[in-house]
Amino acid sequence: MAFSQRIDMRQGQSLVMTPQLQQAIKLLQLSNVELAEYVDTELEKNPLLERGREDSNDAPEAPDTGTDGPAAREELTLDDRSGMSEAREQLDAPREEAFDGDTASDNPNTLAGAPSTSIDWSKSSGGGRVPGEDTDFEAILSDEKTLAEHLKDQLTLAHLDEVGQMIGARLIDEMDDDGYLRADLDRIAEALGIDRTRVDAVLEICQGFDPAGVLAPDLATCLAIQLRDRNRFDPAMEALVGRLDLVARHDIQALMQICGTDRADTMDMLTELKSLSPRPAAGFPGDTAIAVAPDVFIRELPNGAFSVELNADTLPRVLMNRTYYAEVSAQAKRETDKAFLEDCAANASWLIKSLDQRARTILKVSQEIVRQQDAFFVHGVAHLRPLNLKTVADAIGMHESTVSRVTSNKYLSSPRGMFELKYFFSAAIPSTSSGEAHSAEAVRHRIRTLIEAETPDNVLSDDQLVEALRGFGVDIARRTVAKYRESLRIPSSVQRRRLLRQSA
Repeated sequence: MAFSQRIDMRQGQSLVMTPQLQQAIKLLQLSNVELAEYVDTELEKNPLLERGREDSNDAPEAPDTGTDGPAAREELTLDDRSGMSEAREQLDAPREEAFDGDTASDNPNTLAGAPSTSIDWSKSSGGGRVPGEDTDFEAILSDEKTLAEHLKDQLTLAHLDEVGQMIGARLIDEMDDDGYLRADLDRIAEALGIDRTRVDAVLEICQGFDPAGVLAPDLATCLAIQLRDRNRFDPAMEALVGRLDLVARHDIQALMQICGTDRADTMDMLTELKSLSPRPAAGFPGDTAIAVAPDVFIRELPNGAFSVELNADTLPRVLMNRTYYAEVSAQAKRETDKAFLEDCAANASWLIKSLDQRARTILKVSQEIVRQQDAFFVHGVAHLRPLNLKTVADAIGMHESTVSRVTSNKYLSSPRGMFELKYFFSAAIPSTSSGEAHSAEAVRHRIRTLIEAETPDNVLSDDQLVEALRGFGVDIARRTVAKYRESLRIPSSVQRRRLLRQSA
């Protein structure tokens, strides 16, 4: 067979994402810290962009275009959804027309904002070019992780259910700059609407994370955890750690008597004790866990409804100076200069529009999540409803991929604490009647509650748990109960009965 070369023309359709659309999609999935860094870099690169001023009275006057700019804050209630501001376009990747519209004002000094009554963007940052093709988004972020990020990475691998993940994230957020957890655990349990024993169980798991000693309530516990990690927490060492006051005074004789060791062994123990780290956060960037700033605030109103508003402190305050653009464009003679200015103007306009759309989308998704999970905010974690991305996407007229991007690395602050938006999504367990389905988290919580109420003479098997759950209207298979029980790290009924009788 002979081979030859030839040129063929074929007609076909393909989806091409413009650099501007790529930018808008990437901005949507950035956290508020990453967004701040991105905008900071953009301000350095684009001479037409300016940082908005904190005092609106100092901002340059802009001609009245008759178009109201979006605002950075909007309060909404669940009882009257008709008052919700609808975004004028939807980020429905990968459709470029999703960004066509009038969200960016023609005002010469337009602030990028989010739905509300007034334009008030605040602190911001972050960078990269609008063309975006050469932008290395990974390089924008630091390769080093904070202690909180390091712990949350381990939390995702801890085989905890969604409720356990929520508790673990809350405990990590409560951690202080040295890596200790000195918060009131009863207060955390009350805020989450769960038993203190559940918080203690999750804390015990988290205290096994690296670095050893993290999330301890005090120095003695921190050192004890590190010694257990080295398999060196014997009775003598336990006695030594229990008298750190004597260690500080270097009272060797008293320590020898308390530990039951001779002088040489006591000195060896002190040497090992000094090799431990009194600050688990040491060695991480800034030697501290950076507090997470919420993207959305949820507040309960006197009438029992909830208001949903964006955190203005996490929204970039950016404007484009069209007056300056007009002046320099008039003086530009060379075609390369004109092209550069046009490119800067287009990039600035797209950045403002993308920031505006990002804020509107976050607000819209958050509103729907709060509407769907209002029982959680009222009664606690046991009342989480089953929820998936499609339900939210269909309700607000967006694509599931958009909702997925919005709920990653975005946080919601409520009277019950701070949660990542994605934590409000869970699988559904059908009801025994025609009633509403139950969320997987709520069912796991119910299983744990039933088991915690057991006595040595009344230990529930998995089959009995199934029957008990059906009494609460939960239609669930025995194998599913067993799976949930194992995910909660609860032993079988035989093992539980033995443990209860031993402790009785």
